[in-house]
Amino acid sequence: MRRYVLTGAPGAGKTTLAHALRRRGWSVVAEAATDVIAAEQARGVAEPWRGPGFLDAVASLQRRRREEARTPGPQIHDRAPLCTLALARYLGRPVGAVLAAEITRALRTGAYQRPAFLVEPLGFVRRTAVRSIGYAESLAFARVHEEVYRAHGHQLIAVPPGPVELRVALVQAHLERLADLPADRCEGGPDPSYLT
Repeated sequence: MRRYVLTGAPGAGKTTLAHALRRRGWSVVAEAATDVIAAEQARGVAEPWRGPGFLDAVASLQRRRREEARTPGPQIHDRAPLCTLALARYLGRPVGAVLAAEITRALRTGAYQRPAFLVEPLGFVRRTAVRSIGYAESLAFARVHEEVYRAHGHQLIAVPPGPVELRVALVQAHLERLADLPADRCEGGPDPSYLT
């Protein structure tokens, strides 16, 4: 199974890109954090990302969605456990047991391909009920994502800002090229520095 990740800061257009790829016939696994936030807010928790179990809840949902996605051919994942690690670092929060286990499992088994798509900021961020980050913060958060993925052996393919159609065409061209290459998986154990 080849799984490719869309990563980057909130508001960069990853989910819009993921939906467009799905419409073109690609298998897409939905992002988890937004759904965790929405579910908690529906229960009356205004800022669930401040809760102690938030990061582990996101990692658990990411794992469940990865395991349930059984379509043949390449899969595009709207975020992965390393994105949740980037969030932990950005928020200055410790890595919980569930998230640590997910990162270790993903790196040891090569769950995600080394090439990952870094969706670059659009030049603005639209705030929503589940996204309170501003544009300046999103740029800093994007840098954390880039640092985390590079530190764990991923090759980042930049998806620059632009119309959705151009971004989709760029990602699709890379996916088609990557499909012709031998599997390039993340092999070996994780870099233990992710726990610090």
